[in-house]
Amino acid sequence: MAADSPFTVDADWLQQQLGKPGVTIVDASWYLPAHNRDPRAEYEAAHIPGAVFLDQDAVSDPASNLPHSLPGPQYFSRFVGTLGISADDTIVIYDGPGFFSAPRAWWMFRIMGVYQVFVLDGGFDNWKAQARPTTSQATKIAPCVFHAEFDEKSVVSLAQMRKIVDERKSQIADARGAGRFAGTEPEPRAGVRSGHMPGAYNVPVNTLSKDGMLLPIPQLCRLFEEAGLDLTRPIITSCGSGITAAALTLALETLGHGDNRLYDGSWTEWGSLSDTPVETGAGKAAQS
Repeated sequence: MAADSPFTVDADWLQQQLGKPGVTIVDASWYLPAHNRDPRAEYEAAHIPGAVFLDQDAVSDPASNLPHSLPGPQYFSRFVGTLGISADDTIVIYDGPGFFSAPRAWWMFRIMGVYQVFVLDGGFDNWKAQARPTTSQATKIAPCVFHAEFDEKSVVSLAQMRKIVDERKSQIADARGAGRFAGTEPEPRAGVRSGHMPGAYNVPVNTLSKDGMLLPIPQLCRLFEEAGLDLTRPIITSCGSGITAAALTLALETLGHGDNRLYDGSWTEWGSLSDTPVETGAGKAAQS
């Protein structure tokens, strides 16, 4: 297991588990359009042996008009069950760069009641750079029944977020880049205003890791504190559309901060409405 975080595993450990029963490996890669990467095509070209591909856009609420919204427990259970993922498995999740979209899948499994779920430190790009085993062969899948125990309290709705912004009893940590947070860069989705929620703090997702590896605990702690966050108080994590907010959640949980929740609609929902308050300016952004 990786040394600092109880929620990550290193490549050495995972390579030793390849082919063992009860260990499920999940490629949960997802990218922004600016990355110019196709996660499914990359998976089909090469993946860790035995890994299944979890499409973050497909495992979403079909009734929502927001991108990759968290589905209900029944939909989630059916979806991951068709991939052969059991709630009794030890689940290891990875993405390409190492700490970008994999935490979102980690978070989803956790709020569906699975706690033996981990993120591969360094990701698949690092795995390949170390010449570890890969394959293009399709993984044989035996569908199973997945039993979810949904923790609804860990998910923040729009109505709850309005109250949080008004009352300022909980802090807001935003994982978007500094330009999008400040409103100096346009949002990638049409019709979404630029800026951030009033009182939010900026902790860009790319400051949480180095070379795809989650930062050591002392550095993570300093990162959040330098961003202006009080780690003794409640924190709501947010981002562009709910994906990278989960990386903040994993980092907070690594620090032992359990009083956190994730705003699933994130900025795509908030910034697309005409009656939600928006601030611009850099605020006190975290530095890598």
